[in-house]
Amino acid sequence: MKLLRLLPKGRVGVTLFSLLVTAVVGFVAFYVSLPALNLQANEFYRFVGLLCIVFCGCVFLLSGGAHTNDNVVRTGKEKFLLWLSFIKSRCLPVGLLFVALVLVAVVGNLISMPIFRAGDYRQLLDVQTGDFAAEVTQISFDKIPTLDRTSAEYLGDRQMGTLSDMVSQFEYSNDSTQINYKGRPVRVSPIDYADLVKWLTNRSNGLPAYVLVDMVTQEASVVRLDEGIKYSFSEPLNRNIQRHLRFQYPTMMFSTPEFEIDENGHPWWIAPRVVKTIGLFGGTDIRGAVLVDAVTGESEYMEEVPTWVDTLYTPALIMEQYNYYGTYVHGFWNSIFGQRDVTLTTEGYNYIAMNDDVYAYTGVTSANADQSNLGFLLCNMRTKETKYYVAPGATEYAAERSAEGEVQDLGYDATFPLLLNVAGEPTYFIPLKDATNLVKMYAMVNVAQYQIVATGTTVSACERNYINMLADKGITQQEDLPRTSVTGTVAEIRTAVLEGNSVYFLRLDGSHVFYAISAAQSREVVTVNPGDIVTIDHETPVEGETTAILDGFSLTLGTPKPVDPEALPVSPLQESYDVLPYPPVWSGTGLPMN
Repeated sequence: MKLLRLLPKGRVGVTLFSLLVTAVVGFVAFYVSLPALNLQANEFYRFVGLLCIVFCGCVFLLSGGAHTNDNVVRTGKEKFLLWLSFIKSRCLPVGLLFVALVLVAVVGNLISMPIFRAGDYRQLLDVQTGDFAAEVTQISFDKIPTLDRTSAEYLGDRQMGTLSDMVSQFEYSNDSTQINYKGRPVRVSPIDYADLVKWLTNRSNGLPAYVLVDMVTQEASVVRLDEGIKYSFSEPLNRNIQRHLRFQYPTMMFSTPEFEIDENGHPWWIAPRVVKTIGLFGGTDIRGAVLVDAVTGESEYMEEVPTWVDTLYTPALIMEQYNYYGTYVHGFWNSIFGQRDVTLTTEGYNYIAMNDDVYAYTGVTSANADQSNLGFLLCNMRTKETKYYVAPGATEYAAERSAEGEVQDLGYDATFPLLLNVAGEPTYFIPLKDATNLVKMYAMVNVAQYQIVATGTTVSACERNYINMLADKGITQQEDLPRTSVTGTVAEIRTAVLEGNSVYFLRLDGSHVFYAISAAQSREVVTVNPGDIVTIDHETPVEGETTAILDGFSLTLGTPKPVDPEALPVSPLQESYDVLPYPPVWSGTGLPMN
C-alpha cells in the first residue's frame, strides 16, 4: 500500500511515469523479439502497437480508471464511449498513432494483394527455358553427393561424440548449410554450447571449431580454429548473431543467417537482406546480404556478394516465387477458375553442385498435383538465375516409392532424389538408408520411365547397371557407360567366341586384369601381337570391388617406330625399274612392255 501511495497522481506525473514504463517494456520487447524498425516489416506494427497499449494501460490504471466509482450502471456501449472519451482526453497522440498504424497496415495489405497485382507477382522470378542435355553437365560418379541433410547431420553429430575434449562442453548444432568448398559439395555447421553453464565457462574463448561433412565420401571432420567463433545462435546475449545484426542494422529486414566458410576455411554468417517489392508487404525478395565475420563480429553490407557465398537465396523463397509465376500465368481469376496452364512446384527440393555454385532443384507439376511432373527447375542460390527444363515423368515421391520397391526385402528408406544427367537422360539419384540413417545402397530412376530402376552398393556400380538397363531398352548406347583408358605393352592374348563374336582378352605388362574387346567393336584388335603398345578405352572399375576382366570399348595401336627408307635393301628388280627411260605400261599378263 505504501508503494501505491508513491505512484504519481497528477496528470503530468502520470504521463511521465507511463512513458517510463513504456520505454522499459519497449526495450525488453525489442531486445527479445528484435523487430526491424521498418514500415514494411509486420513485426514493427506489433511492436509499436504493444507500446501504445502499454502506455494507455498505465495511464488508465494510474488515473483510477475511465470514470470514478459513481455506482452508475452503464451499458456496454456507454462504457466503450466513456473509454474513448478517456483516451481522447489523456492519450490522444498515442491513440491517433495506433489508429494510423492500423490504417497503414490495412491499406498496405490491400494494395499488396495478388488480386490487384497478379502481373507484378508473376514477374518476381525470371524463368528461362533450358536444354537439359546441353546445359546440365554429367557429373563424375566421384563427385555425386551421396548424403541427404539428415544423414549428413547424423554423421556430424556422431563425429562430435568421438572428441573427448569437446563433447562435454559443446554439441553439434544440427543446423548445417550445403555449400561448395574447394570444388566439392559439403555441409558445414557450427557447434553450440552444451548448456548455459558451459556458455559461462567457455564464452571468453568462443566456439573452438565447426563440423564439415563431405557429401561425396561421407567423411565428417571437426575443423579446429585458431580463434573461436564469438558470434552464433547459441550466444544468449549481445553476441547472438541475430541480436548483433539488429543492433548494427536496426531498419533492415533479414532472412535467417546461414553459416558458411570461405575458401580459406574461415567461418562467416551470411544474412540476406529481405525487401518487399510489391505494395507495402508483398513481393518478398532478396537484395544483397550482410556478411558477418563469425570470429570478430565485423560486418559489411554488400549488394553483390563474393562468389564463394553459396546461399543468398533459399529454396523456399524460389519455390514461392515460381508458384506466383506458374499460378498467375493468365491472371488472378484464372488461378481460381479454370486454372488453364497453371503449374506449381512439388513439395520437396534438393541441391546440385555445378560450376562451383549450388543450385536448388525442384519439380514442376500441374495444378491438380497428380503423380507426374511436367519438368523441373534449377535455380542458382547465389544469383537467382532460374531455368525450367521440360522433362515429363514421375514426381520425386513416385520415384522414391519405385526405388524402395526394388529393395523392399531390405527395408531401406529412400531419401529425397537428386536430379542428375546420366547418359543425357534426366535421372533421379536416390540414396537408400537403413533405420540408423546410414546410406547402404543407391538407386537411379529414369524420370520419363520410372519403372527403369537400377540399384547398387556403390555409386559407380549403380550408374553402370543403370546405363546397361537404358541400353537394353534402346534409350541410350553402351558407349555412354563411364569409362577410362589405359596404355601399356601387351603381355598376353587370349581369344574366345561368345554369342557368335570373336572376343580378344588382352593383358598388359604389370597387370592381372584382362580387357575384353570384340572384333566387331574394334577390328584393329585382330592385328595385335604380344609386345605391341596399345591404348584401351574400358569401363571404369567398380569402387571397392576387384575384377579380373573389364569390358573394353576400343583399342588404338601405339605409333610404330619411323623407318628410314635408305636403310631398306633394294632388290635387283627395283634397280632395273629405276633405270628405265620412261615408265612401263602394264598389260594383262602382269609383265612390263616397252
